[in-house]
Amino acid sequence: MKHTVNPTSSAVTRGIKIDVESEYDPERSDPANGYYFFVYHVKIVNQSDLTAQLISRHWVITDADGHIEEVKGPGVVGEQPVLDPGESFEYSSACPLKTATGYMRGTYQMTLQNGEKFDADIGRFELAPGYTLH
Repeated sequence: MKHTVNPTSSAVTRGIKIDVESEYDPERSDPANGYYFFVYHVKIVNQSDLTAQLISRHWVITDADGHIEEVKGPGVVGEQPVLDPGESFEYSSACPLKTATGYMRGTYQMTLQNGEKFDADIGRFELAPGYTLH
C-alpha cells in the first residue's frame, strides 16, 4: 500500500479539535545546503462544554533520514489561549528540516475549568515540497 502525502491533519480529543495544514516555503529554503523551510497553520476549536486552556506543547518532528527532534515548551506563539465552548484559536509557526520531506505530530497539554488535565492529540501531517505557499 502506497503512503500518500497528506499535508493536513485533524484530530479531536475530549472535544478539543485540532486542524493543521503545512506548506513548503521555497523563499526561505536553501535546498543546495540541505535547508527546507515549512510553515504550518493550526486551528484549535473547543467543541466541549467546558472552558479549556492550552498550557504547553509537545511536538515530535521526524525528517526523511529518521532523525527525530522533540520540541516542548509553554503555550504556542507566546500565548496560553483560553477557549470558552465554541471558541477557536489560530496561529502559524514554522519548522526547518535538513531533508526535503518529513512529518510532525504531537500534543497540546490542556487544562479544563474544573482543573482536569489531558493531552489533546495533534494528528500526523506531512512536510513535503509538493505543497507550496501561494
